[in-house]
Order: sequence, then structure tokens, then C-alpha cells
Amino acid sequence: MTPIHIALAVLVAFIWGVNFTFIAWALESFPPLMLTAMRFFFTAVPLVLFLKPPTFNRTLFIYAIGTFVLQYAFVFTAMHLGASAGLTALLLQMQIFITVLLAYVLLGETVSHKQIIGMVIGVLGLGVIALNLGGDMPLVGFICILIAAIGWSFGNIASKQVSKQVSKPSNINTTQQDAGATPVSSAHSKNKTAALSALALVVWGGLIACVILTLSSLIFETDAWQLTTFTEASLKSCLSLGFIVYISTLIGFGLWAHLLAQNTASKVMPFALLVPIFGMATSVLLTGEVVTWWKLLAMVLILSGLILANVKIGFRRKAVHT
Repeated sequence: MTPIHIALAVLVAFIWGVNFTFIAWALESFPPLMLTAMRFFFTAVPLVLFLKPPTFNRTLFIYAIGTFVLQYAFVFTAMHLGASAGLTALLLQMQIFITVLLAYVLLGETVSHKQIIGMVIGVLGLGVIALNLGGDMPLVGFICILIAAIGWSFGNIASKQVSKQVSKPSNINTTQQDAGATPVSSAHSKNKTAALSALALVVWGGLIACVILTLSSLIFETDAWQLTTFTEASLKSCLSLGFIVYISTLIGFGLWAHLLAQNTASKVMPFALLVPIFGMATSVLLTGEVVTWWKLLAMVLILSGLILANVKIGFRRKAVHT
């Protein structure tokens, strides 16, 4: 990765980590389902008018429901019920372990011994949090975040399937139309197409999620749908909603899609391990979250497990010349 790409990857991790604090501030004025619905409404509109929709099939709906509806609705609900921003950012990373298991069961992908050891270490970190429920992490919030992690994991699997569906026809078109193109221009075209496809997936998936979440909010948060909810919302909550929509979702996902288009996933994904670190640090600095010994222990265990399971560490032997 180039220095610019490394800087962008760190920036995205920082944005996503800080985002948990902005969620906490937005929840001061809006109930969780309504806030999630508004997030994806403004994510989708007006970009749906300019981005070509992906193929509407079961995989797209699983992606939208898993990644957007289940993940964010339950994360926002957990934080509404008292889960701190820092612990939420940390606990949500369990989705990486769940994704590995789902990929093994549903897609037949192999799981290495190193990944299994990493999962065991991560579960120990999960156990540390479970033994200290209450206060910053109520039991209901703990369950909600685990449901969110499971939903995100199913969304990850669906995202991989959607990417395969998109890449097959694009490869054929590239071969037919760009037979005389240079390798550099062809690669640039593929990267641009991949980035736009990823952004379209977020925008159109967000539109699907918005419809589902709005209906859910109307059912479960009926009293909140009053004019006073919007007129009495604080400026801090409104600005936080703007950050969640335009900085975290559109810019964050857009930059991440660009990085994945320009680099291999194995080089980009480890930077996501910085998200809970930034999330915990900003929660401590901006919301006054207290760091305890068990939070630090849980963070060390979960991040150690994630690093062991996802970061390839190799030692090359030096060639011996005779």
C-alpha cells in the first residue's frame, strides 16, 4: 500500500471509531429506530437518482437487512439502553469471528488453526465483558450488540456473493470492449467500476433498509413521530446525524471501497482493527467513559484474537547464495 492509501485507511478507521460517540449524541434527541431510518434515508437520497442499482435479488435483500437493518438498529438500540460507545465499538468486532464461521459453514471456506486460536482468545474477551455486565453494558444491550454482529456477518457473506455477481459480467465486458486497451487503463477502469458498484450497493441497500426501518419505527416508536421530536431536537444531535450520514456512511464507505479496489483485501482489512481503539479513546475523551481494568483486558483479548485470526505474519528466510 502507498503512504497515501495507508493514511486513508487510518482515517476511515478513525471516522468509524469516532462515529460511535456521534451516535450517542444523536440518540439524545431521536429514538434508535427512527435515527437509523433517517440515517439511511439521507444516505440513499438523492444518490439513488444517479447510481445504477445492483441486481435486485435475495442476496441484495440479505445484505441490506443484515448489514443495515439488523446491525445498526440493534447497535443504536443497545446504546439507547445504556451501552457505552467504547464497549459497543469493541464488542461489535466479534462480527469478524462470526463471519469466518459463516464463511466456513455456508461457503465452504477453510479455517486455519491460527484463526481457531484467535477465535478462542476473542471469546475469552467476550467472556470478560459478560462477567462485568451492568453500568456501561447492560445485559439487554450486550444481547443487542451480539445480534447486530450476527446480522453484519450475514451481510458480509451476502456482500461477497453480490461482488461475485457484479464482477462476472464486468470481466466479460472488459474483455470484449477493451481488447486493445493498455493494462494500466484497463485496471483503472476496473477499479473505478468496483468502487462505484460498492457505493451503489451501500446506497440502494440503504434505501431498502430505510423502508423497513421506517415501518418498524412507526410501529414500535409511534409516540416519537410528532413534529416536536424534530423541532425540539438539539443542534448537537442534528450535527451528529449529519456526521453519521455524510462522513461515516458515504465518505467512510466510499473511501473504504476505493481502498479495496486499489489494494488486496488482506492489506486493507487489518486497519479495521483500529476502529475499537479509536472508539474507546474518543468515548473516554468526549463522553467521559471510565476505563476499567476489565475493559482493558477485554480489549487486549479481543484485539489479540482478531490480529491472530486476520493478520498474516510471515518470516521470509534469506536466500543463501553459494
